[in-house]
Amino acid sequence: MKTTIEKPWGHEEIIAHTNKYVFKKLFIKKGHRLSKQFHVVKDETVYVLKGVLHLDFSRLAGESNIRKLYEGEVWHIAPKTIHRFCAPPTEDVVLFEVSTPELEDVVRLEDDYDREIKNNIGENKNGHI
Repeated sequence: MKTTIEKPWGHEEIIAHTNKYVFKKLFIKKGHRLSKQFHVVKDETVYVLKGVLHLDFSRLAGESNIRKLYEGEVWHIAPKTIHRFCAPPTEDVVLFEVSTPELEDVVRLEDDYDREIKNNIGENKNGHI
């Protein structure tokens, strides 16, 4: 059974949620972006269905690497990788996300929509998470 969840940046559709995996479709409105976040356990892979996804990712707090992912491209996001999905100001982005089932495993570091920030990121002395 498909479930749609409205978000300030667009919406997500949970297409399948089992005890082994989750399959979602994310719709990101042009000019919007998700929280800068990481997952402690959750492992995910994204596939760009429509548009150009601007992926901001890093392994260190305070670091930023932007990679553009085009339609048909795939990217794996390992646990503890800081990441943010962004849509450019000119177009919406639609992507598929397949992940392990830990949907509540979100440590939010930054947010454009005044949602709760969780700053206890467990850095070690080298800035690694």
